[in-house]
Formats: sequence, C-alpha cells, structure tokens
Amino acid sequence: MRNPITQHRATQLRNSSTDAERRLWRFIRQRQLNGYRFRRQVPIGCYIADFVCFEARLIVELDGGQHSQSRAYDARRERFLTGEGYQVLRFWNNDVLQNMDGVFQVLMKAVGTGLRGCPSAPSLTLPRGAGEGKR
Repeated sequence: MRNPITQHRATQLRNSSTDAERRLWRFIRQRQLNGYRFRRQVPIGCYIADFVCFEARLIVELDGGQHSQSRAYDARRERFLTGEGYQVLRFWNNDVLQNMDGVFQVLMKAVGTGLRGCPSAPSLTLPRGAGEGKR
C-alpha cells in the first residue's frame, strides 16, 4: 500500500530537482541506458530513491554535501534497500556535473553485467578525485 505522505514528498522532489539530478536524468531517461527504464524520485518503503531501474534492481543515488553529515541515516537506508534486493550506486553531485562520462560508464557496467542485485558485487561508485571537497 502506498504511503500518501511519501508519495507527496516524491512528487515535490521530482519538481525541485538539483542540477546534478537533471543532468543525470537527461542521460538515463527514455531507455537510453542499454534499453533499461529508470524512474526518478521513487518511494521504496519509507524511503525515496533518486533513480530506480526495477528491471535491473538498481538504485542510483546522488549525494550532495549534506550527506557527509548523515552517514548513519544513509547506512540504514542502504541496508534497507539492499535488503529489498537492490544494488545501490552512489555518486557525488560533483561527479555527475564534472565527469558524466565516468558516471555513464559505471552505470553501463552495472546494467550490462551480472552485478545488478548481487549483494557481493564490488562497489561501482567512482573513486574520490581531486574535486572531492566540492560536494
């Protein structure tokens, strides 16, 4: 059963996307990523995932500076989502804005291999680079 409060919040988030979310959405919408369909700001349980591909059981989360202060919450959230059978990939907003090619390659690898949905899969997030402090 859908939670109307979570649904309303997801709608609000879709209508107030960040620059990084809009940029990533341009690359993954309309089945542009190996034919996989992504949806944005999707409620899963009591959480809202930034981008979800149900077919690949893949969630893509974009993190801004506020996530450096909410690590415990993010860890709880990720445990729940992986427990629901999703692989969660996290990228810093900075990665999407300055290294979209790298982000796109990681996403192609995630949907193009047997890694999706596998709890023992290696982390596919981009390594922190010189721009790490600019979240």
